Amino acid sequence: MELTGSHTLNAPAQKIWDMLMTPDILAKVTPGISRLDLESEGIYKAIAEVKIGPVCGKFEGKAEVADPVPPESFTLKVQQNSKIGNVDASIRMVLKSLNDTQTELSFEGSAYMSGLLARTGNRVMSGVAGSLTKQFFKNFEEELTVNS
Repeated sequence: MELTGSHTLNAPAQKIWDMLMTPDILAKVTPGISRLDLESEGIYKAIAEVKIGPVCGKFEGKAEVADPVPPESFTLKVQQNSKIGNVDASIRMVLKSLNDTQTELSFEGSAYMSGLLARTGNRVMSGVAGSLTKQFFKNFEEELTVNS
């Protein structure tokens, strides 16, 4: 499944970068993430609980911030496993400063699923991914307000 999108946030690129690199904030704004623990530089143990239609799953695995270029870009590599299937994703995140107070955060990548997740269907999964993305940006905007 291909993942692409962008959103303009009302903050400078460095502030957004700092928030994205703070595990507690990232766990708070990312839908479904219940824990994000730093294991080593740029590598996190991630635990998520996600509901996809009538199916719920607890996912455990790794999230890695690879190829960081502060405060411009990084690649988020995610490997998550659960009883309902596994997810392996690689998403390139780019922060583009629009002016002193606004930054466009865009992403492009792909996610590969197995098990029940893969059988759920691309259309359903694309809808879920879209909903989770909207919720992420809504949560991020709320967190920017708290941290301003």
